[in-house]
Amino acid sequence: MSTTSASSAQVSLTGVKPTGEPHLGNYIGAIKPALALAQEYDALYFIADYHALTTVRDPQLLRHYTRSVAATWIAAGLNPDRVIFYCQSDIPEIFDLTWIMSCMTSKGLMNRAHAYKAARDRNEESGKTDLDAGINMGLYNYPVLMAVDILIMETDVVPVGHDQLQHVEVAADIAGSFNHVYGKDFKFTIPQAIVSDTETGRALPGLDGRKMSKSYDNTIPLFCSEAQLKKLARRIPTDSTPVEAPKDPDSSPAFQILAQFAAPEITAETRRRLREGGMGWGELKNQLFEVLNTRLSPLRERYNALMDPDSELDALLAAGAEKARKRAVPVLAQVRKAIGID
Repeated sequence: MSTTSASSAQVSLTGVKPTGEPHLGNYIGAIKPALALAQEYDALYFIADYHALTTVRDPQLLRHYTRSVAATWIAAGLNPDRVIFYCQSDIPEIFDLTWIMSCMTSKGLMNRAHAYKAARDRNEESGKTDLDAGINMGLYNYPVLMAVDILIMETDVVPVGHDQLQHVEVAADIAGSFNHVYGKDFKFTIPQAIVSDTETGRALPGLDGRKMSKSYDNTIPLFCSEAQLKKLARRIPTDSTPVEAPKDPDSSPAFQILAQFAAPEITAETRRRLREGGMGWGELKNQLFEVLNTRLSPLRERYNALMDPDSELDALLAAGAEKARKRAVPVLAQVRKAIGID
């Protein structure tokens, strides 16, 4: 049967794909909620660097993004001594198990994967006769690798947004197929999704008023310099309402960002002053910069120190990989025995 963790707490698993620089929306919508799981679960966090190969083909950029993700999460509060934090590529058992589980996965299940269907739809909309043009097998098999990420760590819960719910459902489906065939000797834990409330993070406005997103090129980088942060805060759009006129704080992108980073009493006072009139948009933007800079300066300092080539970052990831492999090795051994490969 499945191995059992030394702790009685359930296991949560969070994966992060290293495909870009972190921004304020990532911090509010993904990083903070995921780190909070460590208070309730045996929490595991991993950098999905092999997943990034579907889109990132520059080796130097992939190395940079991988280290940047690691440094970001530690700077944001992840404690490698209290949780397991590792790179996917440091766990060879994942890739061994991926082939085994691929043999338990129906092609029809992969045909229904959202990312694959979306890629085919784009080809159809562009008039291509070959709907699979430009689609690599990494993208097609992506859900199997993600399922193995989850299953090999005997994960109970996976925090996801609504758009990623299918990944956990696929993992549960594949695990169920294996358990049906080999369950007498070994059974995988069937994972469940925690549908995280990421609407705030998605709706955090960017520099053009739309939601903050790398695809819109409207982000405020989490670790930009103080000078750049001030410049970007001043670029947030406002209307021409006079200083003395009442304003709707909830329609203001600058206030929406402020509300996610300021203390509740500061947010409440700013809301009151905007509604009553007498506070201009310029003053609000200056306040937003001060709040952001105060909140992010220690994170920025820690991040920059970790990104130094001689920092302890690589050692922390190596130690995390060792802990992760202590979970993965016995699971793979039991799977191999169950399928008849001792």
